[in-house]
Amino acid sequence: MKAGSEQIVVGISGASGARYGLRFVEKAVSLGLHVHLMVTQSAFRVMQEEEGIAGVGASSALTKWLRISEEQSRAVTLYNNRDIAAKPASGTFRARAMVVIPASMKTVAGIAHGYTDDLLTRCADCFLKERRPLVIVPRETPLSAIHLQNMLTLAQAGAHIVPAMPGFYCAPQSVDEMIDFMVMKVFNLLEIPHDIAMTWEGPARE
Repeated sequence: MKAGSEQIVVGISGASGARYGLRFVEKAVSLGLHVHLMVTQSAFRVMQEEEGIAGVGASSALTKWLRISEEQSRAVTLYNNRDIAAKPASGTFRARAMVVIPASMKTVAGIAHGYTDDLLTRCADCFLKERRPLVIVPRETPLSAIHLQNMLTLAQAGAHIVPAMPGFYCAPQSVDEMIDFMVMKVFNLLEIPHDIAMTWEGPARE
């Protein structure tokens, strides 16, 4: 695949688990996808707290908070999440899919009820109304009836709900491998070829 030849929209919101979103972007770029990225202010705060990343937010500093090369950074377009006039906010913008990873319960609620007060939720709303693939990776526990109802509403509207629930049947040896398991799940769902070898091979035979 030619670098940047296929486009995908990625939203990172302010749920715990910023590394899920960062890793997804890193892997998407390595697979040759062009990532249109929007990050909420709360997500930047989470990155600082959970990842120890200072000074996040500037396009010029992408390589400092994403583990990508200078060349790969050219395959990431970072938007101001307050810019609801940015081109991905239109239903005419074409991309293979949109992934919100991780998705906070505020973001889930906003998308579920059409309350699009920023670029991320507006883009997700466009993917729903245009009936294009939208993957939501919620990260919260425990879940209230309100959270569950909002996710059901999104599923009924056509979104794919992929909770951040790593599997252990591949015997992960690190937190990074647990995160890669979820990243793999999203790529599989979108039928995007990848090189994350964490598939179930069946029980060991004597």
